[in-house]
Amino acid sequence: MRLQKSNPSKIQNHLIRYFYLITVFFLVLTGFGQMPIFKRYYIADIPGFGWLARFYVTHYIHYLAAILILALVTYSIIDYLILQKKQIRVTASGYVRGIILAGILISGILLVIRNLEGSRLEAGFIIFLDAAHLGLVMTFLMVAAYCLVRKKRWVTQQ
Repeated sequence: MRLQKSNPSKIQNHLIRYFYLITVFFLVLTGFGQMPIFKRYYIADIPGFGWLARFYVTHYIHYLAAILILALVTYSIIDYLILQKKQIRVTASGYVRGIILAGILISGILLVIRNLEGSRLEAGFIIFLDAAHLGLVMTFLMVAAYCLVRKKRWVTQQ
């Protein structure tokens, strides 16, 4: 019996993947928590889920998860460009998800700027940002579900 050496790059990729999945889960959960659906549909009345009805709790958790997703995306892009560009290539489904995720991040950053004191964004633009952010999230979730079912990966080996 031969012991296999663990590949640090493979372990690192698994850690990044798990952090990504957990972060996306909390972003979706707390993003929908910004809308009063958990209170309205009595989900917050289930023991242990009361925090989902508290706007500022979900708001700050959403911001923390957004910071983590920005860090993961930045790390992944830099890692790809500097270290892995010759070993892997981004698939078509990876590009589609990446473009949608970029739209989510940009609209989210603009929504954070809207919340800053002294921000002077027009009301119509804010409504557009809210709708775009929610629409892109829903699109991303549908595309991600399709890619999960069809086993489409973000990247493939060259």
